[in-house]
Amino acid sequence: MNLEILSSNELKTPIGKLTIVTAADTLVACGFLSVNKLMRGSLDIEIKQSDKPLQITRLIRDYFEGDLSAINAIKVRQPGGEFSQAAWREMRKVRSGRLISYAELAVKAGSPKAVRAAGSACAKNRVAIVVPCHRIVKTGGGLGNYAYGLKAKEWLLSHEGAL
Repeated sequence: MNLEILSSNELKTPIGKLTIVTAADTLVACGFLSVNKLMRGSLDIEIKQSDKPLQITRLIRDYFEGDLSAINAIKVRQPGGEFSQAAWREMRKVRSGRLISYAELAVKAGSPKAVRAAGSACAKNRVAIVVPCHRIVKTGGGLGNYAYGLKAKEWLLSHEGAL
């Protein structure tokens, strides 16, 4: 058994306290939940609270302070099936200020009929903001759901100039 050592930081944002979990220079979880809830189901890990801000934390802070492209180069890793991985890669291509529908995401991820699976990939996304599931909306233009609530999704989209 190989135990993976992860680091965690918290960042105060306009929409709440953001928990950031990293493995070296790779983001493995980011969300408005506790570390334990974000990493639920992960085995063979130990998480250490870091007293100093990590480089990834600084980049995410820069995003919240207005440098919307600061998060684009952050490396990410999260568990998921083939379609979810494809959907997450495609989400990262949707730039700030732009929105695509769940149906468009399904097409871009290689399975045009997998609209529900596209929504599921958004719901399972452990790396919120950096894998920007908040930029995925309903086909009719409705905002759809967001794991951290509709107000947070609206704030993020407004911050990015999409609303």
